[in-house]
Amino acid sequence: MLFDYEYFKREVLTLTGINLSCYKESQMKRRIDNLISKNRIEGYDKYVFCLRTDRRMFEEFVNHITINVSEFYRDIDQWKVMEEKAIPELIQRFGRTLKVWSAACSTGDEPYSLVMAMSRHLPLTNIRVHATDLDRQIIETAKQGVYPEKSIASVPADLKRRYFRKTGTEYKISDEIKSRVEFREHNLLKDAYPTGCHLIVCRNVMIYFTEEVKEQIFRKYYNSLANGGLLFIGASEQMMNHKEIGFFRKNAFFYQKAS
Repeated sequence: MLFDYEYFKREVLTLTGINLSCYKESQMKRRIDNLISKNRIEGYDKYVFCLRTDRRMFEEFVNHITINVSEFYRDIDQWKVMEEKAIPELIQRFGRTLKVWSAACSTGDEPYSLVMAMSRHLPLTNIRVHATDLDRQIIETAKQGVYPEKSIASVPADLKRRYFRKTGTEYKISDEIKSRVEFREHNLLKDAYPTGCHLIVCRNVMIYFTEEVKEQIFRKYYNSLANGGLLFIGASEQMMNHKEIGFFRKNAFFYQKAS
């Protein structure tokens, strides 16, 4: 048997349900090869054996390839648009109970940012954010709501004072914010998407996928949104064929489904 990268992709799909063929190959293969080298393992076959038998190594692998990089209010200017324009418009269009999905939520920075941004306009009891990620381990981290200082550096000062408590060198987000987010596992590449969403946030994730897979996901987001709903993407991402899909581009990072 040839234990090449194609073999490794097949084994990972069986083990994890993650289809590595959907990711940009040079980028993903480099990340995996670096991880194998770091663990001083020789060959994909031996690494597959380790993933089958060593829980720590398996969790390290899943966490590494799902690329969990996040921070609160990332790209602060776009969050100002969210707070000052997008959320008020959504409330005006759909009312005071919005269905919000934070997809590929990583360590929880974005769904918690969403709750705080929405709290400018709504009582917390009216806010519910559904947050999903592929990585079970990272979801458990998100539920803890504890972050280093650099992760919350962009949080507006008044919200930082109101909703964070310093514990040693870290900051813990308040239970009243945590209680407004519901976390669950979800694989963007194979699981069913929710429907009737008024706002979907998925930022700095699509850059890792192939062009074909990106288009598939954008189309699924379109189908997930209610008419007039918004999709918020990352600063390093583009939706080149948004008109073909059916989106109206409100600005560089906000796309609206026609109402």
